[in-house]
Amino acid sequence: MSRLSHSEIHMVHRIGWLRAAVLGANDGLVSTASLVVGVAAAGSGKPEVMIAGLAGLVAGAMSMAAGEYVSVSSQTDAEQADLARETRELEETPEAELEELTRIYVERGLDRDLAEKVAVQLTERDALGSHARDELGISETVTARPLQAALVSALTFAVGAVLPLIVVLLVPEAEIALLVAVSTIFGLAVLGGLGASVGGASLVRGAARVTLWGALAMAATAGVGALFGVAVG
Repeated sequence: MSRLSHSEIHMVHRIGWLRAAVLGANDGLVSTASLVVGVAAAGSGKPEVMIAGLAGLVAGAMSMAAGEYVSVSSQTDAEQADLARETRELEETPEAELEELTRIYVERGLDRDLAEKVAVQLTERDALGSHARDELGISETVTARPLQAALVSALTFAVGAVLPLIVVLLVPEAEIALLVAVSTIFGLAVLGGLGASVGGASLVRGAARVTLWGALAMAATAGVGALFGVAVG
Protein backbone atom coordinates (compact mmCIF):
# COMPACT_ATOMS: atom_id res chain seq x y z
CA MET A 1 0.00 0.00 0.00
CA SER A 2 1.42 3.40 -0.96
CA ARG A 3 1.90 6.03 1.70
CA LEU A 4 -0.02 9.24 1.37
CA SER A 5 1.96 12.44 1.69
CA HIS A 6 0.65 15.85 2.62
CA SER A 7 1.47 17.83 -0.51
CA GLU A 8 -0.94 20.74 -0.28
CA ILE A 9 0.60 24.19 -0.66
CA HIS A 10 -1.26 26.78 1.41
CA MET A 11 -1.08 30.55 1.06
CA VAL A 12 0.46 30.93 4.52
CA HIS A 13 3.50 28.96 3.33
CA ARG A 14 4.35 31.91 1.07
CA ILE A 15 3.72 34.68 3.53
CA GLY A 16 7.35 35.37 4.50
CA TRP A 17 8.77 36.11 1.07
CA LEU A 18 5.45 37.26 -0.42
CA ARG A 19 5.02 40.06 2.10
CA ALA A 20 8.54 41.37 1.49
CA ALA A 21 8.25 41.03 -2.30
CA VAL A 22 4.91 42.81 -2.62
CA LEU A 23 5.90 45.56 -0.21
CA GLY A 24 9.25 46.08 -1.93
CA ALA A 25 7.93 46.24 -5.50
CA ASN A 26 5.01 48.46 -4.54
CA ASP A 27 7.21 50.86 -2.58
CA GLY A 28 9.82 50.97 -5.35
CA LEU A 29 7.24 51.81 -7.98
CA VAL A 30 5.29 54.34 -5.94
CA SER A 31 8.20 56.18 -4.32
CA THR A 32 10.34 56.42 -7.46
CA ALA A 33 7.42 57.41 -9.67
CA SER A 34 6.33 60.02 -7.12
CA LEU A 35 9.85 61.41 -6.94
CA VAL A 36 10.11 61.56 -10.73
CA VAL A 37 6.70 63.22 -11.07
CA GLY A 38 7.52 65.78 -8.38
CA VAL A 39 10.88 66.72 -9.91
CA ALA A 40 9.38 66.88 -13.40
CA ALA A 41 6.49 69.02 -12.16
CA ALA A 42 9.03 71.48 -10.76
CA GLY A 43 10.23 72.12 -14.31
CA SER A 44 13.46 70.12 -14.21
CA GLY A 45 14.92 68.67 -17.41
CA LYS A 46 15.17 64.99 -18.26
CA PRO A 47 18.78 64.57 -16.97
CA GLU A 48 17.86 66.00 -13.58
CA VAL A 49 14.72 63.86 -13.39
CA MET A 50 16.71 60.75 -14.29
CA ILE A 51 19.41 61.43 -11.71
CA ALA A 52 16.79 61.99 -9.03
CA GLY A 53 15.07 58.74 -9.99
CA LEU A 54 18.28 56.72 -9.92
CA ALA A 55 19.25 58.19 -6.56
CA GLY A 56 15.80 57.30 -5.25
CA LEU A 57 16.16 53.74 -6.53
CA VAL A 58 19.50 53.15 -4.81
CA ALA A 59 18.57 54.89 -1.57
CA GLY A 60 15.16 53.24 -1.43
CA ALA A 61 16.48 49.73 -2.07
CA MET A 62 19.08 50.08 0.66
CA SER A 63 16.54 51.56 3.04
CA MET A 64 14.07 48.75 2.40
CA ALA A 65 16.75 46.11 2.94
CA ALA A 66 17.93 47.70 6.19
CA GLY A 67 14.40 48.23 7.48
CA GLU A 68 13.30 44.67 6.73
CA TYR A 69 16.47 43.20 8.20
CA VAL A 70 16.14 45.15 11.45
CA SER A 71 12.42 44.47 11.74
CA VAL A 72 12.61 40.75 11.05
CA SER A 73 15.76 40.38 13.16
CA SER A 74 13.83 41.79 16.10
CA GLN A 75 11.17 39.15 15.53
CA THR A 76 13.87 36.46 15.36
CA ASP A 77 15.41 37.69 18.61
CA ALA A 78 12.03 37.49 20.33
CA GLU A 79 11.44 33.97 19.00
CA GLN A 80 14.87 32.81 20.16
CA ALA A 81 14.34 34.30 23.62
CA ASP A 82 10.99 32.51 23.95
CA LEU A 83 12.50 29.22 22.81
CA ALA A 84 15.38 29.56 25.27
CA ARG A 85 12.96 30.16 28.13
CA GLU A 86 10.81 27.24 27.04
CA THR A 87 13.88 25.00 26.93
CA ARG A 88 14.74 25.92 30.53
CA GLU A 89 11.18 25.30 31.68
CA LEU A 90 11.13 21.87 30.01
CA GLU A 91 14.33 20.94 31.84
CA GLU A 92 13.31 22.34 35.23
CA THR A 93 9.55 21.66 35.37
CA PRO A 94 8.68 18.97 32.80
CA GLU A 95 5.47 17.94 34.60
CA ALA A 96 4.13 21.49 34.59
CA GLU A 97 4.98 21.87 30.92
CA LEU A 98 3.19 18.61 30.09
CA GLU A 99 0.13 19.83 31.96
CA GLU A 100 0.31 23.14 30.11
CA LEU A 101 0.37 21.34 26.77
CA THR A 102 -2.53 19.14 27.86
CA ARG A 103 -4.66 22.17 28.77
CA ILE A 104 -3.94 23.70 25.36
CA TYR A 105 -5.38 20.64 23.63
CA VAL A 106 -8.36 20.53 25.98
CA GLU A 107 -9.12 24.17 25.13
CA ARG A 108 -8.97 23.23 21.44
CA GLY A 109 -11.72 20.64 21.87
CA LEU A 110 -10.13 17.34 22.94
CA ASP A 111 -11.39 15.52 26.03
CA ARG A 112 -9.01 15.38 28.96
CA ASP A 113 -7.82 11.79 28.49
CA LEU A 114 -7.16 12.17 24.78
CA ALA A 115 -5.49 15.56 25.26
CA GLU A 116 -3.14 14.03 27.85
CA LYS A 117 -2.24 11.13 25.54
CA VAL A 118 -1.54 13.53 22.66
CA ALA A 119 0.57 15.76 24.91
CA VAL A 120 2.59 12.80 26.18
CA GLN A 121 3.25 11.41 22.71
CA LEU A 122 4.21 14.77 21.22
CA THR A 123 6.45 15.53 24.19
CA GLU A 124 8.25 12.23 23.80
CA ARG A 125 8.77 12.89 20.11
CA ASP A 126 9.70 16.61 20.20
CA ALA A 127 8.93 18.49 23.39
CA LEU A 128 10.39 21.85 22.38
CA GLY A 129 8.90 21.72 18.89
CA SER A 130 5.45 20.94 20.31
CA HIS A 131 5.55 23.84 22.75
CA ALA A 132 6.99 26.18 20.12
CA ARG A 133 4.18 25.34 17.73
CA ASP A 134 1.17 24.98 20.03
CA GLU A 135 2.06 27.31 22.92
CA LEU A 136 4.17 30.02 21.26
CA GLY A 137 2.82 29.86 17.70
CA ILE A 138 6.29 29.46 16.19
CA SER A 139 6.65 27.07 13.25
CA GLU A 140 8.90 26.56 10.23
CA THR A 141 6.17 28.03 8.02
CA VAL A 142 6.05 31.45 9.66
CA THR A 143 9.47 31.72 11.30
CA ALA A 144 11.35 34.94 10.67
CA ARG A 145 14.20 35.00 8.11
CA PRO A 146 15.91 38.41 8.25
CA LEU A 147 18.38 38.00 5.39
CA GLN A 148 15.76 36.58 3.05
CA ALA A 149 13.39 39.44 3.79
CA ALA A 150 16.13 42.05 3.31
CA LEU A 151 17.30 40.67 -0.04
CA VAL A 152 13.80 40.21 -1.41
CA SER A 153 12.79 43.72 -0.35
CA ALA A 154 15.85 45.34 -1.94
CA LEU A 155 15.57 43.41 -5.22
CA THR A 156 11.84 43.90 -5.63
CA PHE A 157 12.12 47.60 -4.75
CA ALA A 158 14.69 47.99 -7.53
CA VAL A 159 12.48 46.08 -9.98
CA GLY A 160 9.51 48.29 -9.16
CA ALA A 161 11.60 51.46 -9.40
CA VAL A 162 12.88 50.59 -12.88
CA LEU A 163 9.50 51.12 -14.58
CA PRO A 164 9.23 54.92 -14.12
CA LEU A 165 12.90 55.31 -15.08
CA ILE A 166 12.33 53.45 -18.35
CA VAL A 167 9.39 55.74 -19.08
CA VAL A 168 11.57 58.80 -18.39
CA LEU A 169 14.11 57.56 -20.91
CA LEU A 170 11.57 56.88 -23.64
CA VAL A 171 9.10 59.78 -23.53
CA PRO A 172 9.47 63.46 -24.45
CA GLU A 173 10.59 65.73 -21.65
CA ALA A 174 7.35 67.72 -21.62
CA GLU A 175 5.25 64.57 -21.05
CA ILE A 176 7.33 62.89 -18.35
CA ALA A 177 5.04 63.66 -15.42
CA LEU A 178 1.83 62.59 -17.19
CA LEU A 179 3.15 59.40 -18.77
CA VAL A 180 5.02 58.29 -15.68
CA ALA A 181 1.83 58.73 -13.66
CA VAL A 182 -0.28 56.79 -16.17
CA SER A 183 2.19 53.93 -16.50
CA THR A 184 2.60 53.77 -12.73
CA ILE A 185 -1.14 53.50 -12.16
CA PHE A 186 -1.24 50.63 -14.66
CA GLY A 187 1.79 48.98 -13.04
CA LEU A 188 0.29 49.30 -9.57
CA ALA A 189 -2.97 47.73 -10.76
CA VAL A 190 -1.08 44.76 -12.18
CA LEU A 191 1.09 44.46 -9.08
CA GLY A 192 -1.85 44.73 -6.71
CA GLY A 193 -3.84 42.15 -8.66
CA LEU A 194 -0.86 39.79 -8.82
CA GLY A 195 -0.17 40.07 -5.11
CA ALA A 196 -3.84 39.46 -4.31
CA SER A 197 -3.94 36.47 -6.64
CA VAL A 198 -0.87 34.82 -5.15
CA GLY A 199 -2.20 35.52 -1.67
CA GLY A 200 -5.65 34.15 -2.50
CA ALA A 201 -7.49 37.46 -2.14
CA SER A 202 -9.75 39.46 -4.46
CA LEU A 203 -8.00 40.75 -7.61
CA VAL A 204 -10.16 43.87 -7.84
CA ARG A 205 -9.75 44.77 -4.19
CA GLY A 206 -6.01 44.20 -4.29
CA ALA A 207 -5.58 46.34 -7.40
CA ALA A 208 -7.88 49.11 -6.17
CA ARG A 209 -6.24 49.68 -2.78
CA VAL A 210 -2.74 49.81 -4.28
CA THR A 211 -3.60 52.18 -7.13
CA LEU A 212 -5.53 54.52 -4.83
CA TRP A 213 -2.60 55.16 -2.52
CA GLY A 214 -0.17 55.33 -5.40
CA ALA A 215 -2.27 57.96 -7.14
CA LEU A 216 -2.52 60.00 -3.95
CA ALA A 217 1.27 59.85 -3.45
CA MET A 218 1.99 61.04 -6.99
CA ALA A 219 -0.61 63.79 -6.75
CA ALA A 220 0.95 65.04 -3.52
CA THR A 221 4.50 65.12 -4.87
CA ALA A 222 3.36 66.69 -8.13
CA GLY A 223 1.70 69.43 -6.12
CA VAL A 224 4.85 70.02 -4.09
CA GLY A 225 7.01 70.06 -7.22
CA ALA A 226 4.73 72.50 -9.03
CA LEU A 227 4.51 74.77 -6.00
CA PHE A 228 8.25 75.02 -5.40
CA GLY A 229 8.97 75.09 -9.12
CA VAL A 230 6.82 78.18 -9.49
CA ALA A 231 8.32 79.73 -6.33
CA VAL A 232 11.88 79.17 -7.51
CA GLY A 233 11.11 80.24 -11.03
